[in-house]
Amino acid sequence: MKQLMLGNEAVARGLWEAGVRLVSSYPGTPSTEITEFAAKYEQDIYAEWAPNEKVALEVALGAAIGGGRSFCAMKHVGLNVAADPLFVSAYTGVNGGMLIAVADDPGMHSSQNEQDSRHYAIAAKLPMLEPSDSADCLNFTKAAYALSEQFDTPVLLRTSTRVAHSQSVVELSDREEVPVRDYVKDPSKYVMMPAYARGRHVTVEKRLAALREFAETTELNRIERGTDNKIGIITAGTCYNYARECFGDSVSYLKLGLVNPMPAKKILDFAASVERVIVIEELDEVIESYCRALGIAVDGHNILPNIGEYSTELLAEKLLGKVPEFDVLEDAIPPRPPVLCSGCPHRGVFYVLSKLKLYVSGDIGCYTLGAGQPLCAMDTTLCMGASISALHGFNKVRGEENKSVAIIGDSTFMHSGMTGLVDITYNQGKSTVIVVDNSITGMTGHQQNPCTGLTLQNKPTYAVSIEAICAAAGIADEHIRVVDPYDLGEVERVLKEELAAECPSVIICRRPCALLKYVKAKPAPRVDADKCRSCRACMKIGCPCISMQNGKAVIDAALCVGCGVCKQLCKFDAIGGADA
Repeated sequence: MKQLMLGNEAVARGLWEAGVRLVSSYPGTPSTEITEFAAKYEQDIYAEWAPNEKVALEVALGAAIGGGRSFCAMKHVGLNVAADPLFVSAYTGVNGGMLIAVADDPGMHSSQNEQDSRHYAIAAKLPMLEPSDSADCLNFTKAAYALSEQFDTPVLLRTSTRVAHSQSVVELSDREEVPVRDYVKDPSKYVMMPAYARGRHVTVEKRLAALREFAETTELNRIERGTDNKIGIITAGTCYNYARECFGDSVSYLKLGLVNPMPAKKILDFAASVERVIVIEELDEVIESYCRALGIAVDGHNILPNIGEYSTELLAEKLLGKVPEFDVLEDAIPPRPPVLCSGCPHRGVFYVLSKLKLYVSGDIGCYTLGAGQPLCAMDTTLCMGASISALHGFNKVRGEENKSVAIIGDSTFMHSGMTGLVDITYNQGKSTVIVVDNSITGMTGHQQNPCTGLTLQNKPTYAVSIEAICAAAGIADEHIRVVDPYDLGEVERVLKEELAAECPSVIICRRPCALLKYVKAKPAPRVDADKCRSCRACMKIGCPCISMQNGKAVIDAALCVGCGVCKQLCKFDAIGGADA
């Protein structure tokens, strides 16, 4: 049976068909939906959200050592977090097959950097597959488990935003029932202390050599001959689709499905069969550098950019000289920058932070939008959990604990914020940390986390207490404060008190995300035009519900959830009552 599927859904289907038993991941766009789709096969696959990517990979590795086929998924920056067990997993190998999916984000649609995960495969000396569409996603996923068990190694699957979130036709098959393999105690294989690790490094190098031979013959790497031999294109992933759309059958292609290790002889033979070789790849010069090391003259990043996402139009312009033609609209389209949602509980917190002109060490989450206008209430955003650690360093050199804060979400606090808080208390810091607890992992589409009391399958479970963790980390009970972020006066009062305290403190701004299904909207307030003085104070919070029409504030009742924050900003009592 054939079916249209997203790339992420096709990976999940491949997991089910391959007989996978365990999936552990941390949500991260563009990889999130793989685990969500895998969870729908709950009769056959145990799936969970882990607190972070390192834990997820360790869970999957443990399951593989235990003999079951396992999987974990993450975005490219998540692989940074999971790098420690990733590298050691190459030494230990597996027992049951293990696949690690990493979704890169060329163009930074939802990420803080562009990063090419192929470098991790090369550095860790692990095989990496790169699908170009949904059919590849399903087929490569299944092939990865055979590869993993044949060579006793974890396998990396590199996707991208375009592959993960585009749809194409896949062919479905039945599930392969793969029994759990026997576990045999073997410290020399699984205990990575120096005496054993030295021997395992030898194993890694032998495996890599065998994989190089495999790369020459596997159908994962295929040559497609064109109508002439003038141009040969070496490519992988979604770039194959762009090249196909741009050049059609007029050129020859070497489509690499196994991008580490690459097939030296096949590449040399292909290059010798054409007059000109062009390498098309996102983001870095990985294939291109390999070809040059083989002595092949190629065109690639000397013509094409190493920044941003490719497209058919870009290739046509850079390689064929065809400038894209677009219809120009007569009227300019007004910009629509991303903003915090209507009724977002973070909005009031950022308003107060901006009002008090504090230094704000920010973090990764939907609340990062507090950095944008008109709130402009964030100074830094580095990586998951860095808000707390970086604030500690900032204050240790500047001594500005009374006018600086860290801000972090509940899921990010669980991910990697806790250790930063321990660093503050252990090293006698006095910083103030704000945890904006909206009871969900909002940025990636409302996934559960250890604080919500629900599992990936929305089953009740133990809810981790942020307050208890803060107390255990050394924050005094009287300096663990819980406030309603809709109450601007309370937020400001508590914030000033804790900034003045000569000790570390945590303020938990707790209110569920306004988009959660169980959160009921209140009637929208209305603006009394006669009382409105056109001062625009209500506009300072950047709420998408509020606009100025004919010089007066207007609230869009269709968008408003009745949070009441705007009422607290109006000094003329012009906002009140409910919109009929």
